[in-house]
Amino acid sequence: MDQVNLDAWVGKTVSDVGGVGAATAIKVHATIGRSGDPAPRAGDLLPPLWHWSAFAPTAHTDLLGADGHPAPGTLLPPMGLPRRMWAGGALGFHAPVRVGDTLHRHTSVRSVETKTTRTGRPMALVTLDHMIFGPQGLAIEERQDIVYLPMPERFVPPHPRAMPADTAESMEMTPTLLFRYSAVTFNAHRIHYDLDYAQSVEKYPGLVVHGPLQAALLMRHATEQAGSQPVYFDFRAVHPVFAGTPLDICATEEDGTVVLFTGQNGHQGMQATAVFEATQ
Repeated sequence: MDQVNLDAWVGKTVSDVGGVGAATAIKVHATIGRSGDPAPRAGDLLPPLWHWSAFAPTAHTDLLGADGHPAPGTLLPPMGLPRRMWAGGALGFHAPVRVGDTLHRHTSVRSVETKTTRTGRPMALVTLDHMIFGPQGLAIEERQDIVYLPMPERFVPPHPRAMPADTAESMEMTPTLLFRYSAVTFNAHRIHYDLDYAQSVEKYPGLVVHGPLQAALLMRHATEQAGSQPVYFDFRAVHPVFAGTPLDICATEEDGTVVLFTGQNGHQGMQATAVFEATQ
Protein backbone atom coordinates (compact mmCIF):
# COMPACT_ATOMS: atom_id res chain seq x y z
CA MET A 1 0.00 0.00 0.00
CA ASP A 2 1.24 3.50 -0.75
CA GLN A 3 1.52 6.14 1.94
CA VAL A 4 -1.59 7.97 0.72
CA ASN A 5 -3.71 4.87 1.27
CA LEU A 6 -2.05 4.17 4.61
CA ASP A 7 -2.79 7.71 5.81
CA ALA A 8 -6.49 6.92 5.42
CA TRP A 9 -6.19 4.59 8.43
CA VAL A 10 -4.92 7.34 10.74
CA GLY A 11 -7.63 8.34 13.16
CA LYS A 12 -9.64 5.12 12.90
CA THR A 13 -11.10 4.18 16.28
CA VAL A 14 -12.63 1.24 18.11
CA SER A 15 -13.98 0.88 21.63
CA ASP A 16 -14.33 -2.16 23.84
CA VAL A 17 -15.24 -3.12 27.38
CA GLY A 18 -13.24 -5.46 29.58
CA GLY A 19 -11.67 -5.99 32.96
CA VAL A 20 -9.68 -8.44 35.03
CA GLY A 21 -11.90 -10.44 37.33
CA ALA A 22 -10.76 -12.50 40.30
CA ALA A 23 -10.51 -15.73 38.28
CA THR A 24 -8.31 -14.11 35.65
CA ALA A 25 -6.19 -12.37 38.30
CA ILE A 26 -5.47 -15.76 39.86
CA LYS A 27 -4.26 -17.08 36.49
CA VAL A 28 -2.10 -14.03 35.79
CA HIS A 29 -0.60 -14.33 39.27
CA ALA A 30 0.12 -18.03 38.67
CA THR A 31 1.97 -16.97 35.51
CA ILE A 32 3.97 -13.87 36.46
CA GLY A 33 3.33 -13.29 40.17
CA ARG A 34 5.74 -14.26 42.92
CA SER A 35 5.01 -17.79 44.07
CA GLY A 36 5.19 -16.82 47.73
CA ASP A 37 2.72 -13.93 47.41
CA PRO A 38 -1.07 -14.24 47.53
CA ALA A 39 -3.00 -13.63 44.32
CA PRO A 40 -4.97 -10.36 44.17
CA ARG A 41 -8.61 -10.77 45.13
CA ALA A 42 -11.73 -8.90 44.07
CA GLY A 43 -11.33 -5.25 45.03
CA ASP A 44 -7.54 -5.41 45.38
CA LEU A 45 -5.34 -3.14 43.30
CA LEU A 46 -4.51 -4.66 39.95
CA PRO A 47 -0.71 -4.80 39.52
CA PRO A 48 0.49 -2.53 36.70
CA LEU A 49 0.46 -4.04 33.20
CA TRP A 50 -1.92 -6.81 34.25
CA HIS A 51 -4.57 -4.86 32.33
CA TRP A 52 -3.11 -6.56 29.22
CA SER A 53 -5.38 -9.45 30.21
CA ALA A 54 -8.43 -7.18 30.36
CA PHE A 55 -9.26 -6.92 26.66
CA ALA A 56 -8.95 -10.31 25.00
CA PRO A 57 -9.02 -10.22 21.20
CA THR A 58 -12.41 -11.63 20.22
CA ALA A 59 -11.83 -12.57 16.57
CA HIS A 60 -13.14 -16.07 15.92
CA THR A 61 -10.54 -18.75 15.33
CA ASP A 62 -11.77 -19.05 11.75
CA LEU A 63 -10.67 -15.43 11.20
CA LEU A 64 -7.10 -15.81 12.46
CA GLY A 65 -4.19 -15.70 10.03
CA ALA A 66 -1.53 -18.36 9.61
CA ASP A 67 0.55 -16.68 12.33
CA GLY A 68 -2.33 -16.73 14.83
CA HIS A 69 -3.05 -13.00 14.68
CA PRO A 70 -6.51 -11.69 13.78
CA ALA A 71 -6.65 -10.67 10.14
CA PRO A 72 -6.10 -6.93 9.57
CA GLY A 73 -8.76 -4.64 8.20
CA THR A 74 -10.93 -3.55 11.14
CA LEU A 75 -8.47 -1.23 12.86
CA LEU A 76 -5.01 -2.24 11.68
CA PRO A 77 -4.27 -1.68 7.99
CA PRO A 78 -3.37 -4.61 5.71
CA MET A 79 0.32 -3.85 5.34
CA GLY A 80 1.30 -6.72 3.07
CA LEU A 81 4.15 -7.47 5.49
CA PRO A 82 3.37 -10.73 7.30
CA ARG A 83 5.83 -10.64 10.21
CA ARG A 84 4.26 -8.64 13.04
CA MET A 85 5.53 -7.86 16.52
CA TRP A 86 4.71 -5.62 19.47
CA ALA A 87 7.92 -3.60 19.56
CA GLY A 88 7.35 -1.22 22.45
CA GLY A 89 5.10 1.33 24.07
CA ALA A 90 4.59 3.84 26.83
CA LEU A 91 2.04 4.16 29.60
CA GLY A 92 0.89 6.89 31.95
CA PHE A 93 -0.98 5.79 35.09
CA HIS A 94 -3.60 8.24 36.37
CA ALA A 95 -6.03 6.35 38.62
CA PRO A 96 -5.99 2.96 40.33
CA VAL A 97 -7.51 -0.09 38.67
CA ARG A 98 -8.88 -2.87 40.86
CA VAL A 99 -9.62 -6.52 40.32
CA GLY A 100 -13.22 -6.72 39.14
CA ASP A 101 -13.45 -3.16 37.80
CA THR A 102 -15.27 -2.68 34.52
CA LEU A 103 -12.88 -0.96 32.12
CA HIS A 104 -13.65 0.93 28.92
CA ARG A 105 -10.94 1.21 26.30
CA HIS A 106 -10.94 3.61 23.36
CA THR A 107 -8.28 2.87 20.74
CA SER A 108 -7.24 5.07 17.82
CA VAL A 109 -4.59 4.81 15.11
CA ARG A 110 -2.07 7.57 15.76
CA SER A 111 0.20 6.98 12.77
CA VAL A 112 1.14 4.57 10.00
CA GLU A 113 4.67 4.89 8.65
CA THR A 114 6.64 2.97 6.06
CA LYS A 115 10.40 2.78 6.30
CA THR A 116 13.38 0.82 5.05
CA THR A 117 15.63 -1.22 7.33
CA ARG A 118 19.42 -0.94 7.35
CA THR A 119 19.51 -3.98 5.08
CA GLY A 120 17.18 -2.36 2.57
CA ARG A 121 14.06 -4.35 3.43
CA PRO A 122 10.61 -2.72 3.78
CA MET A 123 9.26 -2.06 7.26
CA ALA A 124 6.11 -0.45 8.61
CA LEU A 125 5.34 0.98 12.03
CA VAL A 126 1.77 1.39 13.28
CA THR A 127 1.24 3.35 16.50
CA LEU A 128 -1.97 2.95 18.48
CA ASP A 129 -3.25 5.09 21.34
CA HIS A 130 -5.34 3.44 24.07
CA MET A 131 -7.34 5.42 26.61
CA ILE A 132 -8.56 3.18 29.42
CA PHE A 133 -11.25 4.38 31.83
CA GLY A 134 -12.26 2.81 35.12
CA PRO A 135 -14.70 3.75 37.91
CA GLN A 136 -12.57 6.82 38.79
CA GLY A 137 -12.25 8.08 35.22
CA LEU A 138 -9.14 7.98 33.07
CA ALA A 139 -6.90 5.27 34.52
CA ILE A 140 -4.28 4.51 31.85
CA GLU A 141 -3.02 6.26 28.74
CA GLU A 142 -1.07 3.86 26.56
CA ARG A 143 0.89 4.03 23.32
CA GLN A 144 1.46 0.74 21.49
CA ASP A 145 4.06 0.38 18.72
CA ILE A 146 3.55 -2.46 16.24
CA VAL A 147 6.23 -3.30 13.66
CA TYR A 148 5.63 -5.14 10.38
CA LEU A 149 8.36 -6.84 8.34
CA PRO A 150 8.59 -9.34 5.49
CA MET A 151 9.28 -12.97 6.33
CA PRO A 152 13.04 -13.51 6.35
CA GLU A 153 14.91 -16.26 4.55
CA ARG A 154 17.07 -16.79 7.65
CA PHE A 155 17.47 -15.36 11.13
CA VAL A 156 19.66 -12.26 11.17
CA PRO A 157 19.75 -10.88 14.72
CA PRO A 158 20.15 -7.18 15.46
CA HIS A 159 23.55 -6.01 16.58
CA PRO A 160 23.87 -7.03 20.26
CA ARG A 161 24.13 -4.44 23.02
CA ALA A 162 25.84 -5.27 26.30
CA MET A 163 23.90 -5.26 29.56
CA PRO A 164 24.90 -2.06 31.38
CA ALA A 165 24.82 -3.33 34.97
CA ASP A 166 25.11 -6.46 37.07
CA THR A 167 22.22 -8.91 37.01
CA ALA A 168 19.73 -8.22 39.80
CA GLU A 169 17.37 -11.08 39.01
CA SER A 170 17.29 -14.08 36.67
CA MET A 171 14.31 -16.17 35.55
CA GLU A 172 13.98 -19.34 33.51
CA MET A 173 12.14 -18.77 30.23
CA THR A 174 10.36 -22.09 29.83
CA PRO A 175 7.92 -23.04 27.06
CA THR A 176 5.34 -23.49 29.83
CA LEU A 177 5.74 -19.88 30.97
CA LEU A 178 5.39 -18.61 27.41
CA PHE A 179 2.33 -20.78 26.81
CA ARG A 180 0.68 -19.58 30.01
CA TYR A 181 1.35 -15.92 29.23
CA SER A 182 -0.12 -16.43 25.76
CA ALA A 183 -3.16 -17.98 27.43
CA VAL A 184 -3.79 -15.27 30.03
CA THR A 185 -3.47 -12.54 27.39
CA PHE A 186 -5.34 -14.61 24.75
CA ASN A 187 -2.43 -14.09 22.37
CA ALA A 188 -2.42 -16.75 19.65
CA HIS A 189 0.78 -15.61 17.90
CA ARG A 190 2.45 -18.94 17.13
CA ILE A 191 6.05 -17.77 17.63
CA HIS A 192 5.46 -18.05 21.39
CA TYR A 193 4.26 -21.68 21.60
CA ASP A 194 4.67 -23.43 18.21
CA LEU A 195 8.36 -24.25 17.85
CA ASP A 196 8.05 -25.70 14.35
CA TYR A 197 6.26 -22.60 13.09
CA ALA A 198 8.71 -20.23 14.82
CA GLN A 199 11.70 -21.97 13.24
CA SER A 200 10.42 -23.00 9.81
CA VAL A 201 8.22 -19.99 8.93
CA GLU A 202 9.56 -16.98 10.85
CA LYS A 203 13.10 -18.37 11.00
CA TYR A 204 13.68 -17.78 14.70
CA PRO A 205 16.10 -20.16 16.46
CA GLY A 206 13.54 -20.91 19.17
CA LEU A 207 10.31 -19.86 20.82
CA VAL A 208 10.23 -16.08 21.18
CA VAL A 209 9.66 -14.53 24.62
CA HIS A 210 6.79 -12.03 24.39
CA GLY A 211 7.71 -8.36 24.52
CA PRO A 212 4.81 -7.67 26.92
CA LEU A 213 5.94 -10.55 29.14
CA GLN A 214 9.39 -8.99 29.41
CA ALA A 215 7.83 -5.60 30.12
CA ALA A 216 5.61 -7.09 32.82
CA LEU A 217 8.61 -8.71 34.52
CA LEU A 218 10.54 -5.43 34.36
CA MET A 219 7.54 -3.62 35.83
CA ARG A 220 7.33 -6.18 38.64
CA HIS A 221 11.01 -5.65 39.43
CA ALA A 222 10.66 -1.85 39.35
CA THR A 223 7.60 -1.72 41.62
CA GLU A 224 9.19 -4.08 44.13
CA GLN A 225 12.36 -2.02 44.14
CA ALA A 226 10.52 1.29 44.56
CA GLY A 227 7.71 0.03 46.80
CA SER A 228 5.07 1.77 44.70
CA GLN A 229 3.57 1.92 41.22
CA PRO A 230 5.18 4.27 38.69
CA VAL A 231 3.32 7.17 37.12
CA TYR A 232 5.02 6.52 33.78
CA PHE A 233 6.57 3.49 32.13
CA ASP A 234 8.00 2.95 28.67
CA PHE A 235 9.68 -0.03 27.03
CA ARG A 236 11.34 -0.90 23.75
CA ALA A 237 12.49 -4.25 22.39
CA VAL A 238 16.05 -4.13 21.02
CA HIS A 239 16.81 -7.84 20.45
CA PRO A 240 14.63 -10.98 20.50
CA VAL A 241 15.09 -13.36 23.42
CA PHE A 242 14.18 -17.02 23.44
CA ALA A 243 12.90 -19.82 25.60
CA GLY A 244 15.46 -22.21 27.04
CA THR A 245 17.88 -19.53 28.27
CA PRO A 246 17.46 -17.61 31.56
CA LEU A 247 16.24 -14.03 31.26
CA ASP A 248 18.39 -11.62 33.27
CA ILE A 249 17.13 -8.32 34.66
CA CYS A 250 19.31 -5.41 35.67
CA ALA A 251 18.34 -1.94 36.84
CA THR A 252 19.79 1.41 37.79
CA GLU A 253 18.00 4.09 39.81
CA GLU A 254 18.45 7.83 40.11
CA ASP A 255 16.12 10.58 41.38
CA GLY A 256 12.90 8.58 41.16
CA THR A 257 13.65 7.03 37.78
CA VAL A 258 14.49 3.36 37.34
CA VAL A 259 16.11 2.29 34.07
CA LEU A 260 15.72 -1.43 33.46
CA PHE A 261 16.93 -4.04 31.00
CA THR A 262 16.22 -7.65 30.18
CA GLY A 263 18.92 -9.70 28.55
CA GLN A 264 20.29 -13.11 27.69
CA ASN A 265 23.93 -14.17 27.51
CA GLY A 266 25.01 -10.66 28.50
CA HIS A 267 23.09 -8.94 25.68
CA GLN A 268 20.09 -6.64 26.04
CA GLY A 269 16.63 -7.83 25.04
CA MET A 270 14.50 -4.91 26.19
CA GLN A 271 15.04 -1.44 27.62
CA ALA A 272 12.51 0.22 29.93
CA THR A 273 12.13 3.31 32.10
CA ALA A 274 9.89 3.63 35.16
CA VAL A 275 9.26 7.08 36.65
CA PHE A 276 7.95 7.38 40.20
CA GLU A 277 6.45 10.30 42.06
CA ALA A 278 8.93 12.11 44.26
CA THR A 279 8.54 11.37 47.96
CA GLN A 280 8.72 14.15 50.51
